[in-house]
Amino acid sequence: MFDFTYIAQPSRVIFAVGSLNSIRQEVEMLGCKRAIVLCTPPQRQQAESVAALLGEASAGVYDGAEMHVPIEVARKAREHAKAVGADCAVAVGGGSTIGLGKAIALESSIPILAVPTTYAGSEMTPVYGITEAGVKRTGKDLRVLPKTVIYDPRLTASLPVGMSVVSGMNAIAHAAEGLYARDGNPVMSLMAVEGIRALAGGLLGLTNDGADVDSRAQCLYGAWLCGTVLGHVGMALHHKLCHTLGGSFNLPHAETHTIVLPHALAYNAPAAPEAMEKIGAAIHVTDAPLGIQRLAQRLGAPTSLKDIGLKESDLDHACDIALSNPYWNPRPIERQPIRALLQRAWEGAAPQA
Repeated sequence: MFDFTYIAQPSRVIFAVGSLNSIRQEVEMLGCKRAIVLCTPPQRQQAESVAALLGEASAGVYDGAEMHVPIEVARKAREHAKAVGADCAVAVGGGSTIGLGKAIALESSIPILAVPTTYAGSEMTPVYGITEAGVKRTGKDLRVLPKTVIYDPRLTASLPVGMSVVSGMNAIAHAAEGLYARDGNPVMSLMAVEGIRALAGGLLGLTNDGADVDSRAQCLYGAWLCGTVLGHVGMALHHKLCHTLGGSFNLPHAETHTIVLPHALAYNAPAAPEAMEKIGAAIHVTDAPLGIQRLAQRLGAPTSLKDIGLKESDLDHACDIALSNPYWNPRPIERQPIRALLQRAWEGAAPQA
């Protein structure tokens, strides 16, 4: 046993098929009367249905959420929320939409109610990220932690299998890094292993025919656990690299996490053997980094950065940015091994320590 400090974070979680129907009651329980519903443009119709459920408690729909939360988008959303007199925000969607809600809360302190439709896990964390001048800045602030989270498995039914897969792999990354976090603890380790197990199994059962409700529920359950881990302990190399690649080169968030994860795990494997054993056991393999990559391949997910738009000529710059700010990692951060890691991730090669 190791020494640890565990601080539980306050949030109300409702997990049930059909739980979205309680949205107005949940808003009222927060003491709020005018909820602005946030979403991305493609999810406008879904957000409109949530606004309809809110009835007189709705302050309208704002569909301006964008990937990586550009600071200009965040400022515009804050101004709109103020103009319509919103006293809370209902974020319907994945990491981009929930991230926008957090950006609003960071300045205005209005509470957030999250309705996840992906497996990103952002809804369970006080972590925010805002991109300015090509650099994604992250931080922690309890003001941005959603007060209430509604998990309704039916809301993920329309998420295509391909998007579901990379969203789920993104969630697995939260749990994987939580297992070797500097401020880790036994409670989070239990959640991390169970979250990885649930997501890996659920993702393998997804279909596009609507007959996968149980698998969707299993994925959402796993995402809740993995998101809880992300919200309670610090992350390391993997998340730093993904924030660099996403914020500076505008790469898709979940796909980037999916591709980089096995390589970041391999880098840290010599310094975190117990974590690798736990990850491997959760997905029934002996080599955790390779097993994670093969899981992604089996699920049809991308496994190379070149396939999602990163140029090979950008790798040196990406390495420079990733090394520019010191951060904790179980294995010391060194330029040559990090550059080699990025090269392998770009090529889609097998992960190596």
